[in-house]
Amino acid sequence: MCAAKSDTLNITDTTLRDAHQSLIATRLRTEDMLPLARAIDEVGFFSVEAWGGATFDSCIRFLNDDPWDRLRMLKAELKRTPIQMLLRGQNLVGYRHYPDDVVEKFVEASARNGVDIFRVFDALNDIRNMKKAMEEVQNVGAHLQGAISYTTSPVHSVASFIDMAQELYTLGCDSICIKDMAGLIMPHDARDLISGIKKVADVKVCLHSHCTSGVAPLSYQAAIDAGVDILDTAMSPFSLGTSQPPTESVVASVAGTPRDTKIDLIKLRKVRNICREIREKYDPLFNSIADRVDSDVLIYQLPGGMISNLVSQLKEQNALDRLDEVLHEIPRVREDLGYPPLVTPTSQIVGTQAVLNVLMGGRYRNVTKEVKDYVLGCYGRSPAPISTEVQKMIIGDEKPITVRPADLLEPIYEQMRAEAMEQGLVTREEDVLTYILYPNIAPSFLRGERKAEVIPEKTAVVTAPAGAAGIPRSMEVEVDGEIFSVRIITVEGGSVPGPAAESSAKERIPRGEVAGGVKSNMQGMVLKVMTERGSTVKKGDTLIVLEAMKMENPIRSPRDGTVKEIFVDAGDVVQNGDVLMIIE
Repeated sequence: MCAAKSDTLNITDTTLRDAHQSLIATRLRTEDMLPLARAIDEVGFFSVEAWGGATFDSCIRFLNDDPWDRLRMLKAELKRTPIQMLLRGQNLVGYRHYPDDVVEKFVEASARNGVDIFRVFDALNDIRNMKKAMEEVQNVGAHLQGAISYTTSPVHSVASFIDMAQELYTLGCDSICIKDMAGLIMPHDARDLISGIKKVADVKVCLHSHCTSGVAPLSYQAAIDAGVDILDTAMSPFSLGTSQPPTESVVASVAGTPRDTKIDLIKLRKVRNICREIREKYDPLFNSIADRVDSDVLIYQLPGGMISNLVSQLKEQNALDRLDEVLHEIPRVREDLGYPPLVTPTSQIVGTQAVLNVLMGGRYRNVTKEVKDYVLGCYGRSPAPISTEVQKMIIGDEKPITVRPADLLEPIYEQMRAEAMEQGLVTREEDVLTYILYPNIAPSFLRGERKAEVIPEKTAVVTAPAGAAGIPRSMEVEVDGEIFSVRIITVEGGSVPGPAAESSAKERIPRGEVAGGVKSNMQGMVLKVMTERGSTVKKGDTLIVLEAMKMENPIRSPRDGTVKEIFVDAGDVVQNGDVLMIIE
């Protein structure tokens, strides 16, 4: 079957979601989105991507901005333009699989509050993990766009992606998206994949790519020539780098041709000017790494945002000089794990494990919970089988599951709804979903205890010699898009004394050599303390779980013994080398 030819090229603008997610870690606030949405609504886009992905997390974690309110307010402004969201299949807008009852409630609530088009994908292209969300999108009568997570490897090919597209079409998708999250698709592959899909499916095809490698504009032109129906673009002040190609340029490139978008460049100029003002406001958040072409992505396949995350993490570990080692380790870890496409959450899973392999003095000596879950099959089926040798190193004698991961999950919506109501967190049903998706941070948000982080101002860098008066004892730094409070220990080799109040052991975390001390091997936030004073522990027991780069990293006991002292609590930020507890 061959899709009917559609000459008009449609545009999905990503400025309100993926563009600012890629360039400024999803920090755009609703107050700045609304006048922009009002102008966008005049343009005539196929859709505007304005929700989903990391926006939900960022809203409640950093912006004190209710994501459901944002969706409703955007819907009020976008009267003629459909709102599109990115949905991570069974992961929804989180980083783990949720039971089917939560998927049902979330899709229904998203549609009720304003989502018209759902782009559904799975990081592993495991359609089993997409089916439930796809069914629910169909049940609510919204537009279902099935997405292929594009990548390259010995087990991925144009032919295999065409087969996946055909299956998605058979399952009732209204359109199909080629989701090239790292900017890897070459012009000839874009042409062959799009034309191949159109030979087997009577469906609109969308291409989504990033400019990280610099190739995306070339591939977009090849896609246009191949008959692509929809292209994802971003307004020029929020385009290029790790974002999408510029909307204005793509529109202008086909003007007066059979593929003319019918979009008025004068109307786009109005939108562009608003975007310029917004960019000026958020300029301190723009990162030079995210703003430039990085050809390394063609080798290591990490999305640009993930590369900047690695740099930040290594800086915090005083190991930036080992970046090249980490970059070389990433393809090895990816091969070990069966060549997963590198997109949230698999990019974090692979990238973080590569860092640990380099910094911990041996491959898989320290393994994150997420890597173990991945190898156990808790994220779905890996594109290629994982060798028994790698399985042994990571999960020992445990047997991987072979069923759809969500089949093992019991319904939790009503139980967690009751929990949230008992804690006084719920004023509407959407609050229940917020609590379920992010149980660690949602309570403080729903109680109104969180504060929006301040947009930094442009300031000159001032250096002071070690020990000089006025050196701050702490500062805030951003790691993987998260703001952490960091204690300054030394400046140019000289120590920075802490306040007198910190002299008490209860009010500070020790550093250096402490008899029986168990040290942190990374910077991160304490998620859980798994033991208590006086408890007996065995070598290898998990003592503390740290969160770094959205991954859970266990700190294990180095010896048998008794817990004499614990210096940290859940929520504390620790540095590499901090003493967490004493075991005798």
